[in-house]
Formats: sequence, C-alpha cells, structure tokens
Amino acid sequence: MQTRATTAILMSATGTVLAGSLAMTAVALDAGPEVGAAAHDSVTAASGHPPASKQHTTTRAKPKAKPRAEPRRIVAGTSRETARKPIRKKGLPSGLSTATSFWDSQTASGRPMSYKTLASPYWPLGTKVRITYRGKSVTGEVMDFGPAEWAVKQHRPPAIVDLSEKMMADLTGRRSNAVPVRFKVLEFGSGRRYVRSGTGHDLAWGR
Repeated sequence: MQTRATTAILMSATGTVLAGSLAMTAVALDAGPEVGAAAHDSVTAASGHPPASKQHTTTRAKPKAKPRAEPRRIVAGTSRETARKPIRKKGLPSGLSTATSFWDSQTASGRPMSYKTLASPYWPLGTKVRITYRGKSVTGEVMDFGPAEWAVKQHRPPAIVDLSEKMMADLTGRRSNAVPVRFKVLEFGSGRRYVRSGTGHDLAWGR
C-alpha cells in the first residue's frame, strides 16, 4: 500500500510539471519571443535540468577585392620611347673645296695606303668624310696630313683635302687631278691634328 501511494504521488507531480510545461509553451507561442524565453527558463527550473548554453555566431565581413591594375603602356613619343632612338650629331662641317690627289707608301696614322685614304692638315686622324663630285659620292678616312700650306693657297676654293689616287681615278677618271668637290664630315676622329690654323682651317671646320 505504501509503495502504491508513493507511485501515485510521483505520477501526480509529473503530470503537474508536464501540464505546466504545455501551458507555458502555449503562452510563449501567443506572447512572442521575450515571454517564450522567460517561460523556457521557468520550465527548465521546474524540471531541475540546467539551461543549455547559448551558441553565438559571428558573421565576418568578406574582404573587398582590390581592383586589378591595368598594365602600363609605353606611348610613342614618351621619354622611354625616345631613349631607344639613336642620337645624331648636328653641326658637322660641310662645304665646297678643292680636292687634290696623292699616293704614299706610308701614312701618318701608321696604316697602309688604300682606296679610302684621305689626307688633311686640319682634321684629326680618324675623321670620316664624304666626298661628292658631279653627283657621285665616296667616303674616306683621314689617315695622313696634307696638302702643304703652299698647295692649299694656290687653289680656289682652298684645297683642304687630298684623295688617294685610286679614289680620284674612280671619281674623275684620272689618278692625278685637282677638282672642286663637296665635302661633308660624318664623324671626327680621335687622332692628332697637324695644324690648328691656316688658309683652309675655317673652311674645314665650317666657320
């Protein structure tokens, strides 16, 4: 009898708790989230179970994608483009002079005589000069000194350059000759000069 009485008391208490839980749930549904949370805590306390831990979730902002930089382009005419172009020398002497001819076994530069050998008392050894006669042009290099001052003076315009006899023959048909030519200095040499003044000096240097 005592056992049955105890069982009846437990069943009655359990029913009371369940009924309370159902009633609180109904109230929570009708009243909203705040009342529902209070009802949940009340029921949990009545049942004797500790409340479950609340899980917090944090939403992280995605990093903004950096805009892709466009590749740099080299525009024609800019400093980088201009740097690739060769630099040309300006103001090199040119003019009309008399050219004579010569042929020696030795030259002042120590190099052997050749078709392209030129001589001048005014230009430094190694200077490259273009000679034009009646529309035909050849390029030579100053390897020797001459003509002499007396020979420069006896021609009009002054004879500031000697051509090798082979070059003179190629231009005029005669190895030994004196003819008016047009000259154009293309590049000054780094060798020594014979004189720094004289009858044809200013003409040779475009002054």
